[in-house]
Amino acid sequence: GQTLTTVDNQDSLNYALKADAQAGVRRRVILQARTATETVADTFQYTVSPQPPVAELPAGLKDGINYLPNSRVVLSLYTPLKKFVYAIGEFNDWQVSEAYLMNRTPDGTRYWIELNTLRPGQEVAFQYLVDGTIAVADPYADKLLDRNNDRFIPTTTYPNLKPFPARAIGSFVSVLQPDQTPYVWKTTNFQRPDPKNMVVYELLVRDFVGTRSYKTLTDTLMYLKRLGINTIELMPVMEFSGNDSWGYNPIFYFAPDKAYGTKNDLKAFIDKCHEMGMAVVLDMVLNQADFEFPYVRMYFDGDRPATNSPFFNPQATHPFSVFFDFNHESPDTKNLVDRVSQYWLQEYKMDGYRYDLSKGFTQKNSGNDVAGWGNYDASRVAIWKRIYDKIRTYDPTAYVILEHFADNTEETELANYGMLFWGNSTGDYRNAAKGNLSDPSFLSYKRRGWRNPNVIGYLESHDEERLVYDVITNGNVNGSYSTKNLATALERAKLAAAFFLPVPGPKLIWQFGELGYDVNIDQNGRTGTKPIRWEYLQDPNRLKLFKVYQELIKLKNTQPVFQTTDFTLDFGGLVKRMTLNSPGQTLYSIGNFDTKAVTQAANFPLGGTWYDYFTGQSVTVTDPNVPVTMQPGEFHLYTTAKLPTPEANLVPWTTAVAPVVTALDEPSVGLTVSPNPTADVAVVALTNTYRGVVALTLTNAAGQAIRTQSSPKTGSSWRQTVSLQGLPAGVYYLTVRQGDQQTVRKVMKL
Repeated sequence: GQTLTTVDNQDSLNYALKADAQAGVRRRVILQARTATETVADTFQYTVSPQPPVAELPAGLKDGINYLPNSRVVLSLYTPLKKFVYAIGEFNDWQVSEAYLMNRTPDGTRYWIELNTLRPGQEVAFQYLVDGTIAVADPYADKLLDRNNDRFIPTTTYPNLKPFPARAIGSFVSVLQPDQTPYVWKTTNFQRPDPKNMVVYELLVRDFVGTRSYKTLTDTLMYLKRLGINTIELMPVMEFSGNDSWGYNPIFYFAPDKAYGTKNDLKAFIDKCHEMGMAVVLDMVLNQADFEFPYVRMYFDGDRPATNSPFFNPQATHPFSVFFDFNHESPDTKNLVDRVSQYWLQEYKMDGYRYDLSKGFTQKNSGNDVAGWGNYDASRVAIWKRIYDKIRTYDPTAYVILEHFADNTEETELANYGMLFWGNSTGDYRNAAKGNLSDPSFLSYKRRGWRNPNVIGYLESHDEERLVYDVITNGNVNGSYSTKNLATALERAKLAAAFFLPVPGPKLIWQFGELGYDVNIDQNGRTGTKPIRWEYLQDPNRLKLFKVYQELIKLKNTQPVFQTTDFTLDFGGLVKRMTLNSPGQTLYSIGNFDTKAVTQAANFPLGGTWYDYFTGQSVTVTDPNVPVTMQPGEFHLYTTAKLPTPEANLVPWTTAVAPVVTALDEPSVGLTVSPNPTADVAVVALTNTYRGVVALTLTNAAGQAIRTQSSPKTGSSWRQTVSLQGLPAGVYYLTVRQGDQQTVRKVMKL
């Protein structure tokens, strides 16, 4: 550098520095003092503000990178209150020069410049130097380079990644590329699942496939298809801080993070999902942004956004804030939200969004009052209706899902407006699986008083403890029956699923929940990397859990009764019941969530023949309220119409719950019990085509077996005498089993 002046043997220096050097160039001045033994120095910088030319942004262009014919590019940066902006990059060797001083629009809010010396297909890194002091990447860029983290991305995940330019300022540069070859979509006629039928699989790419890449995720889709999934929800993939994250720290909203692969890899993944009949929902984070987001950095004061920030609140308006809180009543934030929402639907063919922390979209300041924050907020309702209406202009069927957890009055209004909601039932289902009293019926839209099934129920999510881990860690023990035993815990997971997935309305599964993932959510830190457990598929017990999920989802996807609006949930006790009614089909489920055997009235909705789905057996009910005994963890799904029987032994019982009163004395049964009533004995007679062992069980009203006997039936007729001598007078139930046919008759003892 040039020496400006020196003085000797003085303790002060006065110098008139002429600052009329080249405008916009940052100059650094070093003040240095030396003695014979010591040297100290201090520095300051200054920039002479240039006067940018004033010109309107050409019509039809928008903020960000605009590609024009003949490899021309117009860059536009929206940055009100700033005095001047230079474009710096590989097109000018990162030098500040008058030729790259950007035009200012007459209203003083935008700076723009046309680049016309670029080569087709060439990737060019660049930044904006704002007011000569802050260098930022383009906030609308679809590709960024990261000085600190790109080197850790494997070449198999992102081949031929452009090196970070050494002369760039700071940590991030944006990349433009004129005349790119567009991705050619193979699936152009995808029909999204009806929202009420969605079976959503939430996954984090990082913790689902070992390569952490879209390519491997695409290769894994057949697993999800086999499970029956029709919607995949990706945790955030927009550019986030670092490479190892849940993604809720976004820094660029239009660029998929390179840690998972190229933008075309992401498009190919979505394309393949659509080909296989699966929608893709993106977890969108617009409550907050991290520091490297240019609109945070350009308007920052100390440790928080400046009071003149067009986008952010200096202090969050709610108690659950992380990073920096958007002001959703600002026109600039509204414009950004709209651009982001439009972009991923149209550029990537996303099928909708799950908006993270949607309750935070408010300027009503609740301070640290968590309960007050959740109260009905008319301003927040207006914000969300505006966003929803805007999205409908881009895509009339896109899913709009809110992680809201606000007062039910507010959620009801927004649900009736058309929005979907995450419905957190994790605590209730985990408690039930552990053997505790709980009532998860609030996952029903009817219980909430909503018009439509717009609640997406879940018993696990990325935010919640894993069910099987909680059961084996904190579950109940009753004598030899312990829910803490892994095999038992997996049976309890089947039980929970049987009273979760069939409830009408959309449902969400967190990754590997269908295999009984049992790693603590806080292992390696709550948001830290978790082990990937594909080896679970080699465990017969876990594979059975997978197949139970598979069967329940298949029923939900194929049987109209699961879309009924005529249903009742009796979930308050340890024995839970569910009834679904539709024309031509009724489903009745009963399950014992206790840790001991329980005898209760069956409470079938009606008499007649019922088919036990998982055992394939049929029973014919005459007394719907007959007492039944169920072992801990036992459950049954009964249907009035016969359905194909699943693979055998997916559940550990092989018979329908007994005694279930059957036999309307149909001729095909050919069964008589006489005399009835009787004082001492009853004769059981069969006349039918069955050949084989006939087993008889006499049960009291409490469900306890009193007599058991059996004998072979070799001809068309068969008779056996059952003794009731010595038994108290009252009602008994005689179960007659012929192969997989079970028939029960009520017997009166005089």
